[in-house]
Amino acid sequence: MRMIQKLKLFEQTVVFMRWATDAQFGKITYVGDDFIEFLVLNPDTMEYGDKLLINSQLILEVMLSGYEISRLIAEISANVDSNN
Repeated sequence: MRMIQKLKLFEQTVVFMRWATDAQFGKITYVGDDFIEFLVLNPDTMEYGDKLLINSQLILEVMLSGYEISRLIAEISANVDSNN
């Protein structure tokens, strides 16, 4: 299975992604055949900022789970509860 096919399973998921020129936390909003739409999350403010279109051939690493991802999801959840 190609990585692009596997990433389609994780659309709308918060991940840590490393590609050729940078690495960021964010949400995969769309996975196409030749690019990924990635919404960058600012860990300091817990708000989404830039939307990036990344060539799928440039992606080096995607972390789907782990301590840092769990911490970010917990902080996002806490902000959602306090805003309502």
